[in-house]
Amino acid sequence: MKKLILFCAVMLCATMQAVNYDVVPMPQQVTLLEEEPFVLNSSVQILVSDDLMQEAEFLQSYLQEQTGLSLTISQKREKKVNYIELALFPRVKGAEGYWLIVNKKGVTISGSSAAGVFYGIQTLRKALADEEQTKGGSVLLPAVNIVDGPRFSYRGMHLDCSRHFFPVTFVKKYIDLLAMHNMNVFHWHLTDDQGWRLEIKRWPKLTTVGSQRSGTIIGTNSDLDDHTPYGGYYTQQEARDIVAYAKARHITVVPEIDMPGHMLAALASYPELGCTGGPYQVGHYWGVYKDVLCVANERVYEFVEDVLAEVMDIFPSEVIHIGGDEAPTDKWLQCPKCQTLPTLQAHFTKRVFDFLTAHHRRAMGWDEILDGCPQDAMIMSWRGSEPGAKAAALGHDVVMTPTTHCYFDYQQVEDPQFEPSRCGGFIPVEKVYSLNPVADSLSAEAQTHILGVQANLWTEYVTNEEMAEYQALPRMSALAEVQWTQPNQKNYEAFLQRLTRLTQLFELKGYTYAKHLWPERQLSNRWQF
Repeated sequence: MKKLILFCAVMLCATMQAVNYDVVPMPQQVTLLEEEPFVLNSSVQILVSDDLMQEAEFLQSYLQEQTGLSLTISQKREKKVNYIELALFPRVKGAEGYWLIVNKKGVTISGSSAAGVFYGIQTLRKALADEEQTKGGSVLLPAVNIVDGPRFSYRGMHLDCSRHFFPVTFVKKYIDLLAMHNMNVFHWHLTDDQGWRLEIKRWPKLTTVGSQRSGTIIGTNSDLDDHTPYGGYYTQQEARDIVAYAKARHITVVPEIDMPGHMLAALASYPELGCTGGPYQVGHYWGVYKDVLCVANERVYEFVEDVLAEVMDIFPSEVIHIGGDEAPTDKWLQCPKCQTLPTLQAHFTKRVFDFLTAHHRRAMGWDEILDGCPQDAMIMSWRGSEPGAKAAALGHDVVMTPTTHCYFDYQQVEDPQFEPSRCGGFIPVEKVYSLNPVADSLSAEAQTHILGVQANLWTEYVTNEEMAEYQALPRMSALAEVQWTQPNQKNYEAFLQRLTRLTQLFELKGYTYAKHLWPERQLSNRWQF
């Protein structure tokens, strides 16, 4: 009899295009049950306590968008009503873990925290990726037990808003992509040589001068400049709004103020902060400029502390990214003041680190800061994985983001003929997927210091919103599985099948994504040139 019930359920599921739990990232444990499916229709309600009302509203919105079903949210259980129940349950393992249980009576998503419940909702949402065709009708959810939780505690994506500025609406859309992929850190690169993008009230010229450049180089650092004014910045209120938007989706915004190099926009605003006193102008070219903050000038530390004080007031993140990469020593070696210091960048890093520590924050920097940095400094390993492995062995907490796998401004195909970006490098989806951030050669103790992984989207050649989405997708999906799924469960061919289903959600949401894995979808394959 049980086999007959199961057979009928399977046939009914096939007829109605039932839900498929093959999602990205792949859950740790999915057990399909030989039971009748749950029928999701307009009579189902979402049952929730006050603590999870925000999560219930997300679920309600997702279901409305994808199935056309408008479910009522209820805080009181009633007889003869079927529910999708959201619940906090301390027995669920891990701060971000969840259980998703489906049977004929209902659906339960439990987590030890609201974040865990949110990720369970994301799994249900992505299981419905191809359900738009059933809008307004019933949807069958096969009976299942899913026990899930992330491999890494730090799962991030970066966006450079200095080289090219993106409006608040797009930053929020980008954060929504992170939420879809179970990511929990948005690394926001806010300042660089080519533009200062955050309002600092004590130093107003950073936005009146530093946020504007008088032109942008055309092509790959050619001698041709467009001489077109370009600029933009985020007010502190806009930044707070983005922080709140991310927090609702269990995403922490880690701001980056890159120093002591990559500070040309700040120097153009306040020339007295440099070793030569200028004159300086906001950068038009890409790459590394020799002008940096004067690390022996006490006025520089007044500036840095004022900026970081306002940054900390806006961003509640424990971690503040202070950059530290690509700081040439040329100007320091020619500066009489700097020559009085026993160390240069290490002296600067310690001063900034001590200030943040005194305010109960942690400093994170690119791997160049490793030489001479304090023990509690966090290292972001970008020049390959080796600096991160070295840092972890020394006891530093590390986030891996090697150029070999995680620079999403790089090309997605070897032949760039039909590619919008001209940034060098080649990182296809398969290469991203192959990353294992924790080397087997590391000791057990060192492995605990690898907190996670992120990818970086630098925007020298990413000039608009559609290009940003195109460069990120679908590589972000491959990264999500590196961040979430245990390595012994990863399988690239199976991932491609799950990814193909996920693209239906990309299309529903109107995201622009690269279609190299699906040549039949590419415009370049529809025409003869």
